[in-house]
Order: sequence, then C-alpha cells, then structure tokens
Amino acid sequence: MFARAFLISLITAAAAVPVYAQTDTPKVDARQERQQERIDQGVASGELNQREAGRLQKEQDRIAGHEEKAKADGVVTKQERRKLNREQDRASRHIKREKHDRQKAH
Repeated sequence: MFARAFLISLITAAAAVPVYAQTDTPKVDARQERQQERIDQGVASGELNQREAGRLQKEQDRIAGHEEKAKADGVVTKQERRKLNREQDRASRHIKREKHDRQKAH
C-alpha cells in the first residue's frame, strides 16, 4: 500500500514539474508590444525623430534577443525573468525620456 501511494505521489510530482519549467513569457511579450506601440506612436506624432526611434527599436530588438536566449534551454528562470523586467524598465525610461526631450522629427 505504501509503495502504491509513493508511486502515485511520484507521478503527480512529475506531472507538476512542467508547470514550473515554463518558457511562456506572456507579461514580457505584452510589455514588449506596448513599448513598441509607444515608439510607433511617438514616430507618428513627431515626438521621436528617426535617430531616436532607431535607437529605441534597437534596444527592443536586443531585449527580444535576450528573451529568445532565455527560452533556448526550455526554461525561463526567475533570474532571467527579473533581468528581462529590468531591461524593459530601462527601455521604458528611455522611451519616455526621448518622447519628452523637446526634439521633434523634421
């Protein structure tokens, strides 16, 4: 009886592992999309010139590359998520700074 209960708990634990070993990053993806929309809106309104937009776009591409690298081994760890979040925080500050720096597209 004990062996059977142990086997059932072992199978249950093995089934729960994929829940923790996720490569889905919906929050990161949604935030990347919102930041991209902010950049696009800034270009459309003239708040961002082409140089600023290019620099911000390169930063977004770099973050996307880091996200892909984090997903490459099949697990996005807590530390990797934290790093991506910090990078997105920094990019968000850069977007805000560039949009409000009084430089206009010509």
